[in-house]
Parts: sequence; structure tokens; C-alpha cells
Amino acid sequence: MTKEAAVRDAALRDEERTRCEVWTRVMGYFRPVSQFNTGKQSEYSERKTFVEPAGL
Repeated sequence: MTKEAAVRDAALRDEERTRCEVWTRVMGYFRPVSQFNTGKQSEYSERKTFVEPAGL
């Protein structure tokens, strides 16, 4: 089976999907992003992941 065929076979219809709740740490405790106000949700979506360069 090719990779394209495997992806096509693994695709889900909308009615088969389950909502995934994203949590993040805020001020020392975890909270779902869906409970953030509009401004904080916007800030969260603009975050970038820090990647430390490999040591020499």
C-alpha cells in the first residue's frame, strides 16, 4: 500500500471526528484554551515554540 493510499484510507468523515481540547499552563496551573477570552486565545495562537540549537 502506498503512502497516499494509506492516508486516503485513514481519512475520517466529519461525523467520525472528536473535538480535542487543548490545555496550557497559565500562572502555575493548567487551564483549557477554550476558556480563554478572545484576546488571550489570539495571543495563544501567535505563540512560537522555542527550539534550542544543538550543542557543538
